[in-house]
Parts: sequence; structure tokens; C-alpha cells
Amino acid sequence: MSTATAARRASVTAGPPVLRLAAPLPNLPDPIVLVTPQPAVCAECGLQRVPGDLMHLEERKPLCLDCALLGTLVFLPSGDVALTRRASAHSKHKAVVLEWTPRRKRYERRGTLLEAQAIRLARAECVSDADARARQRAQAALHREVEDKEYVAVFTEAVKRQFPGCPLSEAREIAAHACARSSGRVGRTAAAKELDAEKVRLAVIAHVRHLHTDYDSIIERTRDKRGSRAKIKDNVAAVLQAWTRAAGI
Repeated sequence: MSTATAARRASVTAGPPVLRLAAPLPNLPDPIVLVTPQPAVCAECGLQRVPGDLMHLEERKPLCLDCALLGTLVFLPSGDVALTRRASAHSKHKAVVLEWTPRRKRYERRGTLLEAQAIRLARAECVSDADARARQRAQAALHREVEDKEYVAVFTEAVKRQFPGCPLSEAREIAAHACARSSGRVGRTAAAKELDAEKVRLAVIAHVRHLHTDYDSIIERTRDKRGSRAKIKDNVAAVLQAWTRAAGI
């Protein structure tokens, strides 16, 4: 048997090529194109693709963009929300480009495949009103700054109500730290924004742990978060009790 014949038989036995997915794809209204994490072969034309190439899945079978009838579209990277929104509105055909992120264990958007003319029209529109959008962004930033200051003030009051013995300067520091925008800290949670007593208490505990105990030096030596917190638990409780007793509670 010749080598070529053996290869053909092996190909038939193996069946059509498939692309292994790290997780189920999200349900989106537009076609999905993946940044391939491994070498792949187009199920229709047999074109070999390398990691990083774009491929569309049709019943788990990978298709190159030409075979998926997406080859005429142009890739527009994510980042400019206004440009992407406008180009998408102008484009009759489009596809969303996703890539698997191992660290976050999810598919994340990398951009959109759109018609070239749609992107050109969108760019022209963005240039024409760039100054107006810049003013809007500045106004929005100012509005967020005012909102943040008001939220910190309200959170400070919540700390003082629950721990009346806490010095006002520290209550303000606790609120500012816990409520910092995009920090992911306890003050940014939905429950904290409703001034949930337990969330306020957790913010105070975090402050006391770092400012009124040896927690930072202990964890630096041991690299043991749970053990370090256990060692300073009584110290934290003593400070909380003192701040609570100040109002005779």
C-alpha cells in the first residue's frame, strides 16, 4: 500500500476535523468566529490553520473564513465602543470574534468582523463628532466623581452609626477605601450600596486588620492568610468592641 493511499484511508477513518472547545460557546445573535488555540484544518477546503488564525464552527466542524462565507469581512478590534457600535449598524454582515482566556476560564471578545465600507462610514462619523463625545465623556466623569463623593459620605455615616466610637477620620478612610470605583472591594457590592450592616462591618474589619494589628507583617512572614487572620482575630474583636461600646451599645 502506498503512503498516499494509507494517508487517505487514515483520513477517512478519522472523520472530519473538529475543533476542541474549552467550554460551550455563548449564545449570541451574530455568528461566532474563534481565535484558534491549536492547529486546525478547514473541514471543507482542507486548509491548514495555525494557532491564532480565525475559524468559524459549524456543528463543531472548523471552517476557514472563506468557506464560512465570511472572508470578505474586515477585523475591527475591540476597544472603541462608539466605532464598533456604528460600524455594526452599517454592516449587513458581521461576526463576533472570541478567544478563550485560560486565566479567566471564559471566552472573551476580541473584536468584530464587519464590511469594510461600514467601518469607513463609522470612522467618518466618529471624526465628525469627536469633540462632542469628548465633552460628554468629561461630563460623565464629573458626574461619577460627584456620585462617588456622595456615596463615600453616606458610607461614612453608616460606619459611624454601627461603630460610633470609630474616629471620624478613620470612618472616612474606611469608606473611601471600600468604595473606590472599579476596586472590586466590599463597598462596591450591591449589598454595600444598600448599606447592608454586614458589608459595612466587613469593611471596618478589613481596615482594623491592616491598621490596628500586626497582620501585614505576619502574613509577609508566613504567606498564610487564614493562619495570619486567626492570630490577630482577638485584636480585631477588641477594637470593634471598643468602637461599639463608645455609645453604650
